[in-house]
Amino acid sequence: MLLPSFLHLLLCLVGLLGVAHASNANDKRVEDFFERNESPTSSHTNNWAVLVCSSRYWFNYRHMANALGMYRTVKRLGIPDSNIILMLADDASCNQRNKFPGSVYAHPDRQLDLYGDNIEVDYRGYEVTVENLIRVLTGRMDPSVPRSKRLLTDERSNIFVYLTGHGGNEFLKFQDKEEISAFDLADAFEQMHQKKRYNEILFMADTCQANTLFSQFYSPNILATGSSGLGENSYSHTNDNDIGVAVIDAYTHFVLEYMENINKTSDNSLQDLFSTVATKKLGSNPGVRTDLFGRPLAKTRITDFFGNVAQVEVLPPTGHLQTSANDEEDSYLASSDMDNKQPSLPHNLTSEQSLPPSDAPWWSSLSLLIQDWGKTRAWVAVGSLGLCLAWTLSS
Repeated sequence: MLLPSFLHLLLCLVGLLGVAHASNANDKRVEDFFERNESPTSSHTNNWAVLVCSSRYWFNYRHMANALGMYRTVKRLGIPDSNIILMLADDASCNQRNKFPGSVYAHPDRQLDLYGDNIEVDYRGYEVTVENLIRVLTGRMDPSVPRSKRLLTDERSNIFVYLTGHGGNEFLKFQDKEEISAFDLADAFEQMHQKKRYNEILFMADTCQANTLFSQFYSPNILATGSSGLGENSYSHTNDNDIGVAVIDAYTHFVLEYMENINKTSDNSLQDLFSTVATKKLGSNPGVRTDLFGRPLAKTRITDFFGNVAQVEVLPPTGHLQTSANDEEDSYLASSDMDNKQPSLPHNLTSEQSLPPSDAPWWSSLSLLIQDWGKTRAWVAVGSLGLCLAWTLSS
């Protein structure tokens, strides 16, 4: 009799293991289904922007307006000043030739002051150097540098890097004094990759021969675009006769024009942006490099780089009943009489869980078990095993 009883017990164990395996397999199939049907999205948890105007002097007014236009856009879409590094090589707003002191405009109608009253410039004047830009990107800063001047990113950060100024074949000038090359930028991004300082990078340059600046990139998850190809100039868009100089470049103007129709919840893709800008009269051929980027442009939202991530925590539902106004008043009076004392929860319940009311339907009690199906399934298996063992011993 002992051998058949042992076989019965063994069969029960095999059956329970089979049920558990089938349940896990079903859960896995459900997860795989949703993963297959979910559109490719970025896994980033925070957004940063590095905006650089590398040109000095009054006649380069438009380059400062380019950077400030991008600054206004990313702030409007949710990236806070704490996550923006703004580098302006000159301060046209305070130039003595500025007919509108303290202001910078990107259009002759002067309806929008890009400088405004709420602007934080992190690096200005002679602080805007090739060395400082590379240090910002790679995080190799002197301990005395304040946090407001640091790019405090991690492996879950999406970074928008925007450069504007005068450039040439694989270089960008800084203040007519020094240059940063395409190799310098490529190596800086590789250091960032090795140090896990980014999730994805959108690199944008508005300068002559801008597309050559990203020709040497080799690090993964970088999407790059520029305003002009090899041997091409990047042209200004419009002049302001009162200011006396060009006030914005064409490529940046059309990017910002498109971005004015984007808000924090927009689903427009980067493919939409690039396709729209490419149809404009720029006088040059803008380029996009996608071979290092891991997602299709048509499914990469603009706000993945120009906006900010909103973290939402979904809590499990708790059983509760709708109360009437009279019930709420009675509850308030009762709590006052008890000197605002609240009964403590049983030791096996957390603050996120609550006992259902005594007159609640039976399914309210069941909902507590459903909230933690894994534990419920384990106890069912233990109970079934106990029944099988009792039946085996009694036979």
